[in-house]
Amino acid sequence: MKTIASADHHLHFPKGELSGGEFVRPFECPERWDYITRALATSGFSTPTEPDALSMDAVKKVHSMDYLQFLESVWDQWEAEGFKGEALPTVIPARRMQQREPTHVDGRLGYYAMAIETAITKGTYAAAKSSAACAQTAAKLLGPADSSAFALCRPPGHHAGIDLYGGYCFLNNAAIAAQTLLDNGASKVAILDVDFHHGNGTQDIFYNRNDVLFVSLHGDPLHAFPHFLGYADETGIDEGEGYNINYPMLPGTPYSIWGDALADALDQIERYLPDALIISLGVDTYEKDPISFFKLTSDDFTRYGQAISKLKLPTLFVMEGGYAVEEIGINTRNVLTGFMNQ
Repeated sequence: MKTIASADHHLHFPKGELSGGEFVRPFECPERWDYITRALATSGFSTPTEPDALSMDAVKKVHSMDYLQFLESVWDQWEAEGFKGEALPTVIPARRMQQREPTHVDGRLGYYAMAIETAITKGTYAAAKSSAACAQTAAKLLGPADSSAFALCRPPGHHAGIDLYGGYCFLNNAAIAAQTLLDNGASKVAILDVDFHHGNGTQDIFYNRNDVLFVSLHGDPLHAFPHFLGYADETGIDEGEGYNINYPMLPGTPYSIWGDALADALDQIERYLPDALIISLGVDTYEKDPISFFKLTSDDFTRYGQAISKLKLPTLFVMEGGYAVEEIGINTRNVLTGFMNQ
């Protein structure tokens, strides 16, 4: 299994986020990438390869042009206003407010944000594009010679919707990979999101489409971020009806329950008969993760990697969350080795 990873991820490194009423060092930090690369290196994985340049064709099919223009321009506008800190939204349009993009940078940030914890810095957009390039390059590897690949994406992507950012995400890497596969000849692609948090952005992008099946196992939004999407009754609209499947689960969920949901999800994917499978791989389901509440052990990650491999589909793993930083490498490695050694 080849790994695609970009050193440009270091260009995105906010110094703080708002959590529990305090300004803290972000849980999504550069050393997450370092722990994963070290764990893979000591387990016999090949040295990660830098991605090809990002082709924007697929990106423009999953994100709106106004949103992409916002990401490209917002930092320069922030600096031009004379602001010295990192760019964070201070106001978000709520119920019965106008849903139109303001001119001032404060308003633009709030207009495109779905959460206020995620800061934008000078290097954020470059890092986000390099992350998307990892997913796109890895997607192009899938074929007879390489039946699986790993895109070590940072920043992550599954909370980024058609025209919104947040949850540490700016470009939706898994969605861009899926669109790339479709553009290159696939007729159907399945995305299985095993991150603790619901992939609201991925659902948003494909909610009215039937060429991508989106299946997500996650913390019940009554109790967990992103709170306002991820319920079981969200099944898609128009052509997408029936092609969106959510498995929300309660605090304290152990692998015995989570694994049952995974088994049902894999059955759904098998019936869909996709040409390829993308795994939005968040390992924040780990029992010691600081911002999650599932109870998977490190051995459980090996088990579910084995379960996914039984589908025998061309499979791309796209890195998402995981914030128990010292264990993120072990848990990521366990999923991948479980998948390969089944």
